[in-house]
Amino acid sequence: MPPLTGHPTRPAPAPVAGQPSAARRLARALPLLAVLWCAFGAVAVADATEQQAGPVWTAQPAGNGSGRDEARGFFYLEGLPGTVLEDRLSVTNPGPEPVTVRLRGADAYNTGDGGFAVRGAHGSTGTGAWLRTARTEVTVPGRTRADVPVSFTVPRDALPGDHPGAIVAESGGRSVGVRVQLRVGGPTLAALTVEDVSVGGGAIHYTLVNRGNAVLVPRLSVGADGVFGTLLRRDARTLPVELLPGQRARLTEPWPDAPALDSVTVRLRVTAAGGAHGEATVSAAFVPWAPVTGGALLLLAAAAAGVYGLRRRRATRRSTHDDGAAPAPDHRQHSDERHLVKAGAES
Repeated sequence: MPPLTGHPTRPAPAPVAGQPSAARRLARALPLLAVLWCAFGAVAVADATEQQAGPVWTAQPAGNGSGRDEARGFFYLEGLPGTVLEDRLSVTNPGPEPVTVRLRGADAYNTGDGGFAVRGAHGSTGTGAWLRTARTEVTVPGRTRADVPVSFTVPRDALPGDHPGAIVAESGGRSVGVRVQLRVGGPTLAALTVEDVSVGGGAIHYTLVNRGNAVLVPRLSVGADGVFGTLLRRDARTLPVELLPGQRARLTEPWPDAPALDSVTVRLRVTAAGGAHGEATVSAAFVPWAPVTGGALLLLAAAAAGVYGLRRRRATRRSTHDDGAAPAPDHRQHSDERHLVKAGAES
């Protein structure tokens, strides 16, 4: 047989004990590859979904063509009792598919922390009940805008002042509230009070109450004086709260560097447009309760130990007296007995 030409064939290396073979390594890597493939696939699907979803529909007050109020963020209307006020709501659909939007009116109110919220479909008795839209449901084709006429019929017995509300647009589980600021003509009263002031937890807690009929944006100044002088001075600043008529908000003023031991008088002053102002004062005692409690416990322990030691000493004295020598006999008593016996013998 003629000799083979070319490079000699190398024998396959023998498997090393304890080292997995290539097939086993591939089998072990398959689950990891599957996980990575699913992850990249999920990312790709998410990106595709976001791209398909595209921009969402919007609702805002319609412009009047003059360019002055094209970017209105809310409705502002003013009229006397018994009048009808009109405007338009613009619903824009930038996506390719048509969108159906439902419309309704709602009253506005402040949440507990001063936020702005609107009532449900059946809870409105003010601005939301006065509002009417030309259509309660509008279908907007893709890349189109629809302007819907809206009207507000102010009752003849409506109270003067601000009546905030909103036009609520809903579609596909998404809800948008377009704010309405409606002012009924007549005397306007701006009144504001500060109530329920307390100090604790590194903060000053207080409640603002709008006692008037106008929407107020309050300004707050804070001061605190202790036994040894001024502890806190903060100039008036505008709070991030818009307080609606008749509403109240519970707010907090941080005071992280409050004293550890002092008797303090805290003063709050609030002001707002229209001459509204209010003041409140509260006294607070800052006591480091942990050291004081520990010292009191030590004093009680020392007093208890003293009482216990005194009782032990008294008990020891009594025990020593009881265990000592018997008392000496009464010689006078024995002498009297002898005289009695002798006298009897002589008789």
